[in-house]
Amino acid sequence: MEPRWLALAVLTLARTSMGFQFQSLASAGAPLVADLGLSYADLGALIGLYFLPGLALALPGGLLGRRFGDKRIVVLGLALMTIGGAVTALAGGQASLAAGRLLSGLGAVLLNVLMAKMVTDWFAGREITLAMTVFVNSFPIGLGLALLVQGGLAASQGWRVALGATALAAAAALLLVLLGYRRHPNDRGAAGPGGWRIPWREAVPVSLAGAMWGIVNGAFTITAAFLPLLLIGAGRTPAAAGSLVGLITWISVAAGQVGGILAQRPGWRPALLVGSYAGWAACLLLLPLLPPEAPPLPVLLLLGLVQGLPVGVIMAMPAETLRPESRATGMGLFYTWLYLGHAGLPPIAGWWQDRLGGPAAALAFAAALLLACLPLYVAYRVLRRRPAAA
Repeated sequence: MEPRWLALAVLTLARTSMGFQFQSLASAGAPLVADLGLSYADLGALIGLYFLPGLALALPGGLLGRRFGDKRIVVLGLALMTIGGAVTALAGGQASLAAGRLLSGLGAVLLNVLMAKMVTDWFAGREITLAMTVFVNSFPIGLGLALLVQGGLAASQGWRVALGATALAAAAALLLVLLGYRRHPNDRGAAGPGGWRIPWREAVPVSLAGAMWGIVNGAFTITAAFLPLLLIGAGRTPAAAGSLVGLITWISVAAGQVGGILAQRPGWRPALLVGSYAGWAACLLLLPLLPPEAPPLPVLLLLGLVQGLPVGVIMAMPAETLRPESRATGMGLFYTWLYLGHAGLPPIAGWWQDRLGGPAAALAFAAALLLACLPLYVAYRVLRRRPAAA
């Protein structure tokens, strides 16, 4: 296997541990709540803690990679995830659960920022869109694996075993990176005094790309949270609504791979991105208008397709604008916008739902966000500067 494909395989497999760990509290939620006397509001807050450190540490995480080396900081992140998973498995109450969750989230931030930079190093100027598509889909694949096994583990062996499995997964990923990943020549590229600076000609386009990525992820979270409520209100059972939304997620994963392949063709990237934004927004606006007797499945299938198509296109944008020596700082900046979208947009959608009534308001808000990405993309295309070297 060529070194860049081996690096992609190692990083993608290792990153599935992040999705596996993120989902763990939700999968083991019922016995966990019953055993420790938590409320479901407490559980929701603990789930959200996983991404909270990203608001403050995404940019510093990139700088740490520049100072100490990408591989070293990724190994540190996996060690934090291992320790955090063990702390949650041994927790005796909400405080210790929160401590473990925060430790795990700290590690996950380091993985997100620096692994993306490492993939960019190996594939910039080559199959970057396809590589980023494969890499990004590691998170939903890990989440899907968690849905398959953690609930059964929690029910048969107890919630501590289910949460402990996430520590084992992170430890296995740590060993995989230590033994299987070979450093790229740009590991610690341009380290040293002043090496963290990034010129505005790169900072502005990468911020626009990061804002689009944050909006896409925020819209995805809003869709997953409020679409089941819409389907239940239209007469579906909670189980049927959950199954339909789960189907959308797996379709989007498959569509992401197709989009990554199509994006390698000249001229396809803008069409994939613009078509996805417009199609996704149209589906969100159309679903509340369907009469109760109309089957929603055709619209839901289209929704899953358009959600996944542009993933690699967006994730390839930093490679288009960042020089090798700017990638660590630039990817930290890119992921700061991602965490802002993750943390900030779903609560606003909930506020709109409370204010206007019904999940259609939240879905309309998500549609408006997606349409707002179109002028951001135009601005990105105008400002983009290709790196001096790839």
